[in-house]
Amino acid sequence: MTDVDVDRWHGELDRLHARIGPRFRRSEPRLRVRQYLCGLVSGLGRKNGWTLAEQAGDVSPDGMQRLLRWADWDVDAVRDDVRDYVIEHLGDPAGVLIVDDTGFLKKGTRSAGVQRQYSGTAGRTENCQVATFLAYRSAKGHALIDRQLYLPASWTDDRDRCRAAGIPDGVEFATKVQMAREMLGRALDAGVPVGWVTMDEAYGQSKALRVWLEQRDVGYVVATRRNDDMITTTMGTCRADKLIAALPARAWCRLSAGAGAHGPREYWWARVPVRICWQPGRGHWLLARRSMTTGEIAYYVCYGPRRTRLLDLARIAGARWAIEECFQQAKNEAGLDEYQVRDWRAWYAHITLSMAAHAWLSVARSLTAKGDPALATT
Repeated sequence: MTDVDVDRWHGELDRLHARIGPRFRRSEPRLRVRQYLCGLVSGLGRKNGWTLAEQAGDVSPDGMQRLLRWADWDVDAVRDDVRDYVIEHLGDPAGVLIVDDTGFLKKGTRSAGVQRQYSGTAGRTENCQVATFLAYRSAKGHALIDRQLYLPASWTDDRDRCRAAGIPDGVEFATKVQMAREMLGRALDAGVPVGWVTMDEAYGQSKALRVWLEQRDVGYVVATRRNDDMITTTMGTCRADKLIAALPARAWCRLSAGAGAHGPREYWWARVPVRICWQPGRGHWLLARRSMTTGEIAYYVCYGPRRTRLLDLARIAGARWAIEECFQQAKNEAGLDEYQVRDWRAWYAHITLSMAAHAWLSVARSLTAKGDPALATT
């Protein structure tokens, strides 16, 4: 059960359903998708085909499985509708786009993209699927707005295996960084209002991705390796950790990266300018975050308006927690990881509808916080 009264929000669900309804050609799947969304946010102990069908009053899961696997609706268009719905309610020019991946533990070898690979969810190598997601965060709330399933080369090199899992022949191998760029491109091309992008080291260490963001003039604060080579303002190169180690003690400031579950998330922060050629009005920095308890240092490469303060960079770096909260909420409250499907299309259909359910909850929370009377509509 979620921490909010879902019954008060049926009016908002009606508005979301009306937005995505035209993507369903027939009335039966159009009705069933509303039942699916309601089931995903219900208090069911498990949210799979059987339990969602029983919640909807069906005697078998056939209808729910048909919705995911064969029903005539445009899954990617619904993805775009969910993104637009989130931006309509949570959008802000200072919004932050966040990239990260999460794992889905699976059994067997037939689910699209499954293999033994590292899962951040489990913290170790497991038999799982891994997907990269894009989240949007503003002062009004946060939600997932895009997703791509990672296909290891062991899959894309075996087209028969791909066809058996419903993966189209045109889908080729793509790294997680390439998927991140594709999702960021979709968001930017759609006019999503954004001031910054943030990512962890797996994505942030990609110089090509950083250059691409600069070409689109999008500010970023992205984690990188301690041994990442930085171009200094004196036209030399230096490792990130050595640049930071050379800073005097007075360069460090105690700042909060934002509120956490146990209060302000305070660290010591410092930055040093890097790069020799700054575009007019823009700047480049190496940012460091030092733990107040262990002294461990994390490193970030930054690009943004020249007048950006250290406090601003620290808060953007701290904004990355929002996608972790999205994963937790979407899994606990909207069944993101509780699917029982193997093929490509069904995975995308379920994940997209789970994102829609989570977006509904996020928007409703935002409207409740500001006392919007629309939530009383039934």
